[in-house]
Amino acid sequence: MKYLIAIVLVMLTGCEDRYRYKCQNPDHFHAEECQKPKCLFTQQCPEYLVAPILEKKVNDVQPEAKSNP
Repeated sequence: MKYLIAIVLVMLTGCEDRYRYKCQNPDHFHAEECQKPKCLFTQQCPEYLVAPILEKKVNDVQPEAKSNP
């Protein structure tokens, strides 16, 4: 029974919300290593790793309509 509990606990520790790459975390999009040109070398630019999230953020913020006089 002890071993079963130990195995379950070890398996549950792997269920945390973690990101594989630092630049996948939206909180780190503005970090230096997540900005070009540095991220191009490591291929960890946020637009490569989490494109659907970035598209939602871009679509949520619509540019203001400019009025022509």
